[in-house]
Amino acid sequence: MTTRVAFTQALNELRDDVLRMGSMVDTAIDHAVRALKEGDLVLAGQITAEDNKINELRFKIEEHCVNLFARQQPVASDLRAIMSAMNIALDLERMGDHAKGIAVIVQRMGGEPPLKPLVDIPRMAAISRAMLRQSLDAFVSGDTDQAEAIARRDDEVDQLYTEIFQDLVGLIAADTTLITRAMFLLFAAHNLERIADRVTNICERIIFLRTGRLNEFPSESPNI
Repeated sequence: MTTRVAFTQALNELRDDVLRMGSMVDTAIDHAVRALKEGDLVLAGQITAEDNKINELRFKIEEHCVNLFARQQPVASDLRAIMSAMNIALDLERMGDHAKGIAVIVQRMGGEPPLKPLVDIPRMAAISRAMLRQSLDAFVSGDTDQAEAIARRDDEVDQLYTEIFQDLVGLIAADTTLITRAMFLLFAAHNLERIADRVTNICERIIFLRTGRLNEFPSESPNI
């Protein structure tokens, strides 16, 4: 096997690990929101174990990247591929932390049902998960137009977060005894808003990978 063939194979393995990590994060987000909706303490506890596996894979990817830097002499495009994989893995690991954050909220709620039926939080989760899956597709295909379109959906998540915030503030204003239960939902929504922000970071890395340009997407903060 030639050096170049071996290097290409190593890059493919790196890509596959990133995709596997993304799938694990997607599952963790799904489990976290389901645990929140159902007050499922067992499922919330499982998310911690899932997060540990996500963290382990992130360190494996990072070690793989460092080894490629050390053993090869990557040209510019290869260098971008390695750097992008490392940074995407970091964002995925942070998303796993946000999913775990929701699980911790469920545990603090002690199995108590949410303050109100969840509508916008599942919508935030659905959009964030769709963004995540589509960003991984764009990572494989190198479709920069798709990456830009995905990043623009962050505004949808921000808008839902704003609506949740305003709704919960209204409930607290009407009955201050609800503040703790309202804050649980607000913290859960905040974690989902941050997940969408992390997907936007991934989209920026996809464009960097293909073009060598690293620019931040303009994004409005939630209007709260």
